[in-house]
Amino acid sequence: MAIVEDARAGLRAARAGATVIQLRAPGVALREVEAEAELLVEISPVPVLVSSRADLALAVGAAGVNLPEGDLPVAAARRLLGTERLVGRSVHSLEGALEATEAGASFLLYGPVFETPSHPGRPGVGLEALARVAEAVLAGGPRGVPVPVLAVGGINRARAGHCLEAGAAGYAAIGMFQAHPW
Repeated sequence: MAIVEDARAGLRAARAGATVIQLRAPGVALREVEAEAELLVEISPVPVLVSSRADLALAVGAAGVNLPEGDLPVAAARRLLGTERLVGRSVHSLEGALEATEAGASFLLYGPVFETPSHPGRPGVGLEALARVAEAVLAGGPRGVPVPVLAVGGINRARAGHCLEAGAAGYAAIGMFQAHPW
């Protein structure tokens, strides 16, 4: 998953191999985010998620939403988006992962696994913590339904492999896809 700020970056990330694009544009006016989301959904060859805004994801026909941990409850987003769209949750602890799984999250972003410039001052949780979370929710979590965990935070090509070895189903990255020469 590539986390991008606009449609142009999303298209570059898809060309660089991202299999899902998450539009995350903090500090940008909602009207501008809506225009970028609508364009990205139209031009992207891969599914598009919108960060934080289930209403916007629905309005532009996105594949779903990813919710920050302290944001709209997963169950509320699920009621709005139904069962056909993805509802992801960013989490930072095993407890948060189990809670989101129980609430019906389609997938989890867990981290930051490593230190990252996008969250300065927050230490990485490490590969062992990632492995514990992935094992707990892939084993079915509280609902007995396996939920994929994507590693996030400080991910580059070398670290991505380590995250997969630790049990992550995949990874999400900002810089890794921006740095690609496409």
